[in-house]
Amino acid sequence: MREKAPSTIKEQIKILKQRGCVFEDEQQARETLKYINYYRLSNYFEPFSVSKHKYEEGTSFNKIMRVYEMDRKVRSILLAALEEVEIALRAVISNYHALKYGALGYLNPSTFGIQHNHQSFVARINHLIESSSDRDFVKHYNAKYGGKFPLWVMVELFSFGTLAFFYKEMNNADKKAVANGYYGCSSSELDNWVFCLNELRNYCAHFNRLYGSTFPVVPKTPKNFRIELKPDLFGYIIVLRQFFHNKGDWNERVSKPLSRLINKNASDIRLSDIGFPEDWEILIPFVDE
Repeated sequence: MREKAPSTIKEQIKILKQRGCVFEDEQQARETLKYINYYRLSNYFEPFSVSKHKYEEGTSFNKIMRVYEMDRKVRSILLAALEEVEIALRAVISNYHALKYGALGYLNPSTFGIQHNHQSFVARINHLIESSSDRDFVKHYNAKYGGKFPLWVMVELFSFGTLAFFYKEMNNADKKAVANGYYGCSSSELDNWVFCLNELRNYCAHFNRLYGSTFPVVPKTPKNFRIELKPDLFGYIIVLRQFFHNKGDWNERVSKPLSRLINKNASDIRLSDIGFPEDWEILIPFVDE
């Protein structure tokens, strides 16, 4: 296979110039490229490209850095919110399942739907336990209970993806009870939304670009929400909002910081690149009815 040769920072600057990037302070740009991978940063030029190797007129290095910094802060806000949602979802699912089927009911294939591959599931569970064998609570349950982990303990080893999988595999009646009882939605909506949030969490946790990105899972639009959601940042933010029971927390810790960021960078971004409609400031927060 043909190998791609690495470029010096001087060569990277030259490539960006050839593609139409404007530099207000070239020395500052060189310092930036010492500590931010060129390949990573070049990804932020994509929404401002008119062709593969040509940027829109007026695209400056400083502008891209402002978008980059805004994106970083948006990820930070969303990741904190996702942590709260994930912890709550672990509690909801484990409490419901354990109270109905017992602490170890999840090890019984009859507590899941007909599509459930229990052998594969148990293998996944065993892998999680083995890969976390150095954690104190895992040592405790291995030593005292012979490796039998109650579900409310086991979920602490679940990733968001495993949690999404667990819900998807539950019996239909149980999925409906959880969805309606805790989140006021249908099981198909909750199923979809959990997988959307798993994608969003992966983007945020791995520092992927949110600005201008299209996500792989199309979100279901909540009842009474007046515009159709799309697999963009706005759509996923609205999905995240569906999981917040405390409206004040959402407004203070998510909606307001996002509003400040978007407004602060209004001259550098296009709302269409993140799927935000013109009246986004009315749609994102919870409003008193």
